[in-house]
Amino acid sequence: METKHKKIAVEISRVVLGLVFIFSGFVKAVDPWGSAYKILDYLLAFEIMDLNAAALPLSFLQAAVEFGVGVCLLLGIYRRFNSVLVLLIMLFMTPLTLYLAITNPVTDCGCFGDAIKLTNWETFIKNMVLLPMSFVVFWSSRKLPWKPTWRDGGFMLLFGTIAFGIGVYSYRHLPLIDFLPYKIGTDLGTAVHTPARGELETVVVVRNIETGELAEFDINDPEWYDEGRWEWVETRNTALRTRIHPSVRDFAIMDAEGRSITDEVLADPGMVYMIAISRVKDLSPRCERWLETAVREAVGRGYRVMCLTSEPLSKYPEIALGTQRVRCYNMDATTLKTMLRAKVGVVVLRGGVIVDKENCRDLLDRRELPEY
Repeated sequence: METKHKKIAVEISRVVLGLVFIFSGFVKAVDPWGSAYKILDYLLAFEIMDLNAAALPLSFLQAAVEFGVGVCLLLGIYRRFNSVLVLLIMLFMTPLTLYLAITNPVTDCGCFGDAIKLTNWETFIKNMVLLPMSFVVFWSSRKLPWKPTWRDGGFMLLFGTIAFGIGVYSYRHLPLIDFLPYKIGTDLGTAVHTPARGELETVVVVRNIETGELAEFDINDPEWYDEGRWEWVETRNTALRTRIHPSVRDFAIMDAEGRSITDEVLADPGMVYMIAISRVKDLSPRCERWLETAVREAVGRGYRVMCLTSEPLSKYPEIALGTQRVRCYNMDATTLKTMLRAKVGVVVLRGGVIVDKENCRDLLDRRELPEY
């Protein structure tokens, strides 16, 4: 009877760990940009800025490993190797999440991407449940051979490649599943003005150019847009204050004078064609040529066309797309990356509702602007 109970415990632990790792790897694979941004949060928190360039490759690798290991655990493939790898991961992550829970350098571990948000303490409790399970699976597999069969090795490579492929596709286009608050169909006009009780508020951390001192501003406060005085450092959520905040609380558009035109844009009953460019230097010649055609057609249809960027408006008051010129407005870098997981793309509003989102790579294949 005791042996039977042990086998049941081993199988339950193996299945639970497998499912958790599969889900964790999948949600990271469908949003590699989001995983990379979370890795950057960690690097910033621990002041390891020399590895910033590795954030995106690490996001692909993390998704592939977690998904591949999870599937192999669930199917009982390459059990000894996977059991050791999972145990090592849990032995590393559990004390790390305890440290994060105590010090709170980042507000969300990013374990399940943007699909499920956990506080640092919730993440630590989750790991405290999974850690004993990883010991159980490891102990039950300790006498199995290290060397896998060709079948086992092939399956592990296959599942890791599938996750990597999902990541590459989502990087080159847009996430297969959009877990973020700016998905197609979202009524920003309603969401921005719908109060919701919450413990977090979005703040912008800036550095005084002259003194080097850090300061915090609410994201909708135009004061921090004074580029002659402040240098942007990061945007984050803080649990230091509790307030009523909008459900999409960080959507704000500012003009060159620091005035908010958010309500004006969201109240526009017509079509608003927003070109989102995090960094103007990322605008490729091919994308520029298509956007020139699209802007000309959008203007001809009577659409309102604008450029959204986090770059200084003193440097980029407008962007030139061939013969077309589009006025630029400021949007916080984090909000811009959350709204559109692409270096360059478009977000289309109709009456304040998001009706389309496209990566510039997808726009290049189109012959004409679609009807919305």
